[in-house]
Amino acid sequence: MKALVVSDTHGDRNILETILTQFETTVDAFFYCGDSELTADDPIWQKMYAVRGNMDFDADFPMARVEKVKGITVYETHGHRLGVSMGTARLEERAHAVNADCAFYGHTHTLEAHMADGMLVLNPGSISQPRSYQQYGGTCAVVTINATTADVVFYDHQLTPIPKLHQTFQR
Repeated sequence: MKALVVSDTHGDRNILETILTQFETTVDAFFYCGDSELTADDPIWQKMYAVRGNMDFDADFPMARVEKVKGITVYETHGHRLGVSMGTARLEERAHAVNADCAFYGHTHTLEAHMADGMLVLNPGSISQPRSYQQYGGTCAVVTINATTADVVFYDHQLTPIPKLHQTFQR
C-alpha cells in the first residue's frame, strides 16, 4: 500500500486540493488526521479518509477509523483524546487492538515516525502550521508499506521530498 498522510491544515483547503492533484495517480489512499476546520460534508473528503480533530467542530467526522487498503490495516485518529502530546502508548494500544499495520495521527504539528512491535506509528506533522522542521513550511508524508518494510518520505509545503528525513523500517 502507498498512502499520503496529512494533518492539521487549519482552514488551508487549497493545500489539500494541491496534494490531491499532485498525488492522485501515485498513491492508493489519502489519510487526513484532523484539524481541517472544514465541514464533514466538504466534497474534498470524498477522496480522503478523514477524522475529527480538536479544532473540528462538525460531529459528523469520526473520532477514529480503521481502514483496510490493499491488505494493510490502518488505524487513524487525531490523537488529542489519547494524549499523544505526552507519548504514543495509548495510540499504539488502540491500534494494536485492531491489528493495525499502521497508526496515523496528528495534533502535535510535529512529524514523527517509529515502529512499535511491527506497526508503523506516524505523525506527518502539520502541512500548514509546523512546530518542527519549520524551515520546510510544513510537512506531509507518503508511506509505502508491505509485509517486510515501511518506507516514509516526508514532503515540504511545496510537495518536494525532503531526502534527509526519509526513513525505512523493517517490520
